[in-house]
Amino acid sequence: MSSPWEQIPLFTLPDTTPTTSPESPESAEKDGSPNTTDQAGVTDEAGVTAGADPEPAVATHPGLHEQGNADWDEQGDAESDEQVDVAETPTSPESPDVDTADVDSNVADGVAVDPPVWEALPAGEAADGHALIVTAAGTYTPSGRELTGPVDSLEKLDKLIRWASLTPLGAPAQIWIVGLAACELLGWVIDPGSEDDVNDMEALRTRAASELTATLHATLPPLLGAGWELRGEPGHVVHLSRTIGNFTSMVDVVIEPYVWTYWNKDFGWHNRVGDMGVLGSPTAGTYLPDDDLSAARELGRRLAWCAQHLGVLPGPTPARTGAAIIDKIKRERTRSGKGIVVTTPGAVPPLDGAPRGDLEPAVGWTRIPETSDLEGACRLVSIDQRAAYLASAGMLELGYGQPKHLTGGSAAAAASGEKGTPFGLWRITLPAGNTLALPEKLPLPHPHMLADQPVQTWVTTVTLDALREPVADGGIGADLDDLDITEAWVYPQQGRVLDKWAKILREARKTAVDTGDAAMKGFVGSCYKGYIGRMVNPDMWTATRMQHHHQPLWRASIIAHCRWRGRRVAMRIAREHHRWPVRTVTDSWVYLLPGGEDIADPSGALGKMTVEKDVVLTDTLLHAMASAADVHEVNLAIKAAFADHEDAADDDDGEGVL
Repeated sequence: MSSPWEQIPLFTLPDTTPTTSPESPESAEKDGSPNTTDQAGVTDEAGVTAGADPEPAVATHPGLHEQGNADWDEQGDAESDEQVDVAETPTSPESPDVDTADVDSNVADGVAVDPPVWEALPAGEAADGHALIVTAAGTYTPSGRELTGPVDSLEKLDKLIRWASLTPLGAPAQIWIVGLAACELLGWVIDPGSEDDVNDMEALRTRAASELTATLHATLPPLLGAGWELRGEPGHVVHLSRTIGNFTSMVDVVIEPYVWTYWNKDFGWHNRVGDMGVLGSPTAGTYLPDDDLSAARELGRRLAWCAQHLGVLPGPTPARTGAAIIDKIKRERTRSGKGIVVTTPGAVPPLDGAPRGDLEPAVGWTRIPETSDLEGACRLVSIDQRAAYLASAGMLELGYGQPKHLTGGSAAAAASGEKGTPFGLWRITLPAGNTLALPEKLPLPHPHMLADQPVQTWVTTVTLDALREPVADGGIGADLDDLDITEAWVYPQQGRVLDKWAKILREARKTAVDTGDAAMKGFVGSCYKGYIGRMVNPDMWTATRMQHHHQPLWRASIIAHCRWRGRRVAMRIAREHHRWPVRTVTDSWVYLLPGGEDIADPSGALGKMTVEKDVVLTDTLLHAMASAADVHEVNLAIKAAFADHEDAADDDDGEGVL
């Protein structure tokens, strides 16, 4: 037999079935019930229902896979609430010595370059038996074992799926079609036009998505005639299912060259490219190689990596992958009877006087530097919490169950529990900032707080506890009586619901960092940020067995926890270095510093402060800071100073806005 990834000339299926990975508990759950999964698919219980509220994967450049197109430098950066995570710059202690900006693993600007380090990492076998990769040259297991020659008809695709007997792994079994040439063999060809001919990429995407759906409807009859059914409209992911008796088989056919046909504000805007999930990001230099076989090899490695380190196949988006990990833990705990299992959604209860927007907003604040801030300053440094949301998710006690509504004295008394403040929502009065002995060079401790008057608002338990901390630790030193609790919604049960989920992602992230695998480090970051960000939206979780992922109060608590931790660090820096920030956005803090001064945390643990950006200030920028008449001019000066960082995606230590 020829070496891995070489073509087998004839479409002849091997005599033996690919080995199924032992990491597939779903495959052993066939008990004859209507919800049982057959060989090629998975039911709602596995966290995905084919055709039920599918969340399409993220977008990339429409010409990305055309021969000779390696011009990623013009794509701009990804700016989204599910923001792409990339490898640290070489100044970071976690950074591998690799240039992630290389846009072509073989040639860039006519000069041969080495491929990124992660492309040389070995592919495991954990995804074998759960996924297959189809190229124009042939069909392969994720580990690289060759199976067949070209799949040049839908009849052969049906034959391949049936023979492979793939089993789910947290998501339906997957067939990945890699490269435009493989799509052409199946008749899946669209020509919506070129991005060079349109001003609005959304118009091009919409046209392409519509054309792709029409093309698939026209070409899929051979599969449908063989007994497969479509769940939902076909697009870059074709959800197939087949029911025989009580068994339902499901398989997702993912058409890699057309992933870009799904594009909305979550993944990119202003004609910029966003995160592509497990496929990587063109702007971060982590997308698949241009060559189809090289791309297939790297995709196989990533599928195996997900199966081994996350325990699931990658979902159609990173957020869905995060949900799949949760659901796998849920099934394991249900079978064992050990651990917290949450089966119901946690919608925000009816609130009298609910705040507009987020219950717990992220911070956005800037001040005009004073003379003392500029003395000796020659650098502008941005620090942020390393994987802040992941750190908070794993350590917080989160509530679940049916909350109890309390008013008056009962609400106030509930905050003084024997085991601490129970998880819930509390209607309190934030005192006027001017009446408190708070530092003038920090934002007020809560975004709803005003300087000149008290404000009545709702807060989570995390904020209630944070406000009672001393000023030196980021609070206001308030007693419960000072906060005047008048109403509350208190949850009957609470615990570290996300502890195991956070541990899996934390260990996977560490593996990626230790091996210099920027592609999978970025994907892990997208998984936890995407999932936490989408806890707030019930429309993302409409399927019956997905509704427990709607947990807006968990998200609000995580944001509040990160916000308080950041303020506590700012107080520590002021105490130890006598330096105050000039700007903060979410968990990022910007300082004017002299040469050589280090204000980051020495620890490499998650949640600790790490340097995000560090630039030397020119005389022009220093003058702009010194002469700024308002905060808008300060923001412009900061943006100009960090201009060289704007075209590169931020490190995953910076969480962005969820």
